[in-house]
Amino acid sequence: MELLVLSGSAVRSVLGYRRCADAMRDALTARARGEVFQPLRSVLKPAGAAGLMALMPSYQPGPAAGYGLKAICLTPGNPAIGLDTHQGIVLLSSPDTGQPLAVLNASAVTEIRTAAVSAVATAQLARPDADVLAIIGTGVQARTHLMAISATRPLTEVRIAGTSPARAAKFAADVAPAALAEVGAAAIRVIGCDSARDAVAGAGIVVTATSSPVPVLDRDWLAPGTHINAVGACLPAARELDTATVADAALFADSRESVLAESGDYLLAAADGAVGPDHIRAEIGDLLAGLAPGLGRQSESEITIFESLGLAIEDLAAAMVAFRGARDTGSGTWVEFD
Repeated sequence: MELLVLSGSAVRSVLGYRRCADAMRDALTARARGEVFQPLRSVLKPAGAAGLMALMPSYQPGPAAGYGLKAICLTPGNPAIGLDTHQGIVLLSSPDTGQPLAVLNASAVTEIRTAAVSAVATAQLARPDADVLAIIGTGVQARTHLMAISATRPLTEVRIAGTSPARAAKFAADVAPAALAEVGAAAIRVIGCDSARDAVAGAGIVVTATSSPVPVLDRDWLAPGTHINAVGACLPAARELDTATVADAALFADSRESVLAESGDYLLAAADGAVGPDHIRAEIGDLLAGLAPGLGRQSESEITIFESLGLAIEDLAAAMVAFRGARDTGSGTWVEFD
């Protein structure tokens, strides 16, 4: 038996943003229809440890059949030493025999599929004419969201805010041009802003992709009709959005169960008494599958939030696309695994 090993660079070479967005759309639709199996992730967070480990298994039958397991460590201090916060592997196994098919770099899978899902949600929830994107954050997810959203919808301007104006300016000058050129969107104007407030003023689409445990977005800064992809906060005690933003917006989930169990953006607003479980209007997969008619954006002025926590089925779908692409193009490394 041979096992395919895909490094981060190999994953990135075969898993493009448009292709991944298509796979995410299909996977979320299948999940909404009950066609996949996926339990809530298990999280190991030892006292005193530098981070945590999450285990995310899933299974899908049919044309995209396979078992997937992501074992991912989240270490908040990693960026300070030049590493991605997310480190781990995705294991892809045969649906027929259970034999391992591939081991993929989980950092690369996670960065691409997370941004691709936000692109899918943006297509569903943002106003059709929204063409100014504000990104709060200057890390890996800021770059991949810039690529995924610019690859899947027309934009005229992107505004960047970071922990300092210097970080935002450096991202706009050094990171953004190469990222946009890679997805064929080099003509988009990118601006480094002095503050998050400046970045989001009048923007139709906002991405929060930070490691901040406290809000980086304030309700008073948002224009009517803004769509927000809330990406960074994935623990119950961490939030990127203030209570007023969550309370005033229509809230959409990748998984209702995950939001109620894990989302600090929701749970801390709920602890303030501002929202309850019924505030989650729908899962994004239900909109895609046509199972929530009339529950999408209600008006041009409505603020919408996609609370992105990440699903194992997204990792499986992305890994399957990467596996097939690498197999067809001869990418990656095959090793004997008998």
